[in-house]
Amino acid sequence: MHPQALLDTASDLLPRVLRLDHPADAVVSRFFREQRQLGPRERATLAETVYAVLRRKLLYEHLARAGSGPRQRRLAILGFAAPRDVLMPALIEPEKAWLAACDAVAPGELPPACRHNLPAWLAEPLQTQWGEQFDALAEALLAPAPLDLRVNTMLQKRELVAKDLRGLGIESTLTPYSPWGLRLAAKPSLRKLDAFTRGAIEVQDEGSQLLALLLQAQRGEMVADFCAGAGGKTLAIGAAMRGTGRLYAFDVSAHRLEALQPRLARSGLANVHPVAIAHERDQRLQRLAAKLDRVLVDAPCSGLGTLRRNPDLKWRQSPEAVQALAAAQRAILAGAARLLKPGGRLVYATCSLLPAENEDVARAFGAAHPDFAPLNAAELLRALKVPQADTLCTPGGAHLRLWPHRHATDGFFAAIWQRKR
Repeated sequence: MHPQALLDTASDLLPRVLRLDHPADAVVSRFFREQRQLGPRERATLAETVYAVLRRKLLYEHLARAGSGPRQRRLAILGFAAPRDVLMPALIEPEKAWLAACDAVAPGELPPACRHNLPAWLAEPLQTQWGEQFDALAEALLAPAPLDLRVNTMLQKRELVAKDLRGLGIESTLTPYSPWGLRLAAKPSLRKLDAFTRGAIEVQDEGSQLLALLLQAQRGEMVADFCAGAGGKTLAIGAAMRGTGRLYAFDVSAHRLEALQPRLARSGLANVHPVAIAHERDQRLQRLAAKLDRVLVDAPCSGLGTLRRNPDLKWRQSPEAVQALAAAQRAILAGAARLLKPGGRLVYATCSLLPAENEDVARAFGAAHPDFAPLNAAELLRALKVPQADTLCTPGGAHLRLWPHRHATDGFFAAIWQRKR
């Protein structure tokens, strides 16, 4: 496709995404279904352009006030995900001059919001948490996330998987913290690879892998992933159990659990039992009360720790939504805790950056449930031989706290308890 046509197509797609009434990936996918003539390269450029604009929306809107022509075209030009020598033939002379002026603006001349590209309600608590390091966090949130894989060590050692991938021209490095992870240098298509089709690898952020590791599920136990979704952590937990015992994958969405089925088939696991429930007090849970050895509550959250992958979330979420989510998280955590038998382990996790969904929820649960003793995350990670365990946790090691600018993972939180005997 000629650059001019591609720029026009991006200008058509952007307003649909910037309405922010649906997740960006869903809008982009629907657009591609409508535009069947687009090839893989055009789709990749269009998607990357959309996400570039979402990441730097405040900056690009600020710069787009100047110039001429439709606003969506100016935004598309600023975010266009192709080398400048590809873009320039698609521009008229005034647009070239305007773009050169935009490129000449020094970061120090921009308002703070145009540098961090976060809504004020989100920037303020992050600035409070990080002080002088806030700029580093904000910059990390603007970068695309790397592609991490979890190796199914039931089937193959990760070093051997890395060797096989290298033979296919796919370079990777061992993840620094997770004993199951590989981080790829690029983002190749994986679906037709032998390692993927036979279940030796799954796409999963290293931080997400650490949540499954913290649960420390053992062979033969009864375990639950309480908000399983499409089952990434479920599969990691099942592999840690070596396919033994019984692992429940609970979720309120039968549709999300359906996405687990093909992944489950590839994994070779026979101990996973997906169950759709209505809510945390569903009758189907009552028969399991005080019977499970371990429960992971990967609670529904704002997802603000995944802004490198889902930059639209910072524009689609709100303080009111976070408050509602925190109330739901407290209820879900209390409901899941009923499943633990004495001595059982409970892990509460989110992919949020905000204390309201993390420390505050954990603090409220601890105050209301004196029968659950908190476990120190750093001590558990050290016992699991995770390198630099203390740096992955809050001061004192009470909770896991992962940050993109410090750990190159998505933003994750985890609190851990043991039910008293």
